[in-house]
Amino acid sequence: MPRPFADRAAAGRALGEQLAAAGLERPLLVGLARGGVPVAVAAAAVMGAGTEVDVGVARKITAPGRPEAGLGAVAADGEPVWFEQALRHAGLTPEALAGVVAAERDEAARREEAYGAGWRARAPGREVVLVDDGIATGMTVRAALRAIAATGPARLLLGVPVASPPSLERLRDRADQVVAVLVPEDFRAVGDVYDDFAQLTDDDVRRVLGR
Repeated sequence: MPRPFADRAAAGRALGEQLAAAGLERPLLVGLARGGVPVAVAAAAVMGAGTEVDVGVARKITAPGRPEAGLGAVAADGEPVWFEQALRHAGLTPEALAGVVAAERDEAARREEAYGAGWRARAPGREVVLVDDGIATGMTVRAALRAIAATGPARLLLGVPVASPPSLERLRDRADQVVAVLVPEDFRAVGDVYDDFAQLTDDDVRRVLGR
């Protein structure tokens, strides 16, 4: 049986239809690399003239030697956000992870430079939509929202094709408006709603952006 979205472009078109109904004026869509970029580009095409696209990066903070254990996230600038319960379970503190945070912040900055990100200069005073391909825990989205909010957008929205209900609820106070196409009660993983959810490379991001 076909899943709701054939791929990220199809998901972006569905998201774009909902964002178009929000009545935004000259919005800037910031696709969260990597998977959020093709979603943002496809959404912008539906939204039409005046909609611009850029790319942002946030990095997971994981336990040393345990890359599967997500403890928080950080953008190229701004303070990290933490998954407090996971920190306690791992027996770690933010202070103990200072080196990991610095390394991930540097990697986020490196990737934004490689992608040609320019949203920090473009976001102030604009209606900005952070776009990702879906939300599971929401940690990287929280870090990216915090970084964008610090630039002073006129309004900050979050737009995703699919989200976990509890994670989406926790993010509602981080944005002025949240737009999610699907919020399945039986959510298990973002990839479950895509026929094609292949991992993307840096070259894929640049190609989709036309850079």
